[in-house]
Amino acid sequence: MIAVDPTLQAAAREDYEVGNLNGQVVVVVGGTGGLGQPITEALRRRNSTVITASRSLGADVKLDLRDSTAGDELVAYVKSRHHRLDGVVIAAGIVAFGDLVDTDDVTIEELLLTNTMGPLWLAKRVAPMLEESNGFFVNLSGVVAETPMPAMAAYSASKAAVSAATLALAKEWRRKKIRVIDARPPHTETGLATRPLHGTAPGMPEGLAPEVVAARIVDAIVNAERELSGADFGNG
Repeated sequence: MIAVDPTLQAAAREDYEVGNLNGQVVVVVGGTGGLGQPITEALRRRNSTVITASRSLGADVKLDLRDSTAGDELVAYVKSRHHRLDGVVIAAGIVAFGDLVDTDDVTIEELLLTNTMGPLWLAKRVAPMLEESNGFFVNLSGVVAETPMPAMAAYSASKAAVSAATLALAKEWRRKKIRVIDARPPHTETGLATRPLHGTAPGMPEGLAPEVVAARIVDAIVNAERELSGADFGNG
């Protein structure tokens, strides 16, 4: 067994242990949204250089997760302006409610394209740059990946699938020295539930504050955690 020099190991982790990301270049997909914006702000407080990406106006980069090649444009943008990429956080997604039999096929397809396929397509594109920097990749799947809910069958399926893929990547990318986090926060008051593709949200207790969830996710990045279950977010 090869011994690890504790001095080198400590130096490699120094930026994280002091709670400061020290100018690391991080992309937040959905960075102008209800949860992405607090994550962006939390990362900037740790001295990260944050690039926001979204299909909405106001982001640094226009990016549609439904486009399998969107990651190519994102990588080109980051390379041309920053020449490195240290982390990617995906805080974008869509939701729909209602019985499956009453949900049209286009809505089901949209859920899977945005919530499942999009993060996987993007992960493929950013992996080479993250490997160069020994960076991190975070995807927010959500507590429904652990506890699928009635009237949310298609949504739960899209989140459970991407959660499984992210957990697999955490093992697959260890040799690349890319740290992967599957984050599954409970219901959070982002306003997403008021903008479903289909149906109406069922009655739910008050969710967590987005700032609380954002802070917990950034702490997980800083502390090199590899998974955040719903319980890891506490009760707010």
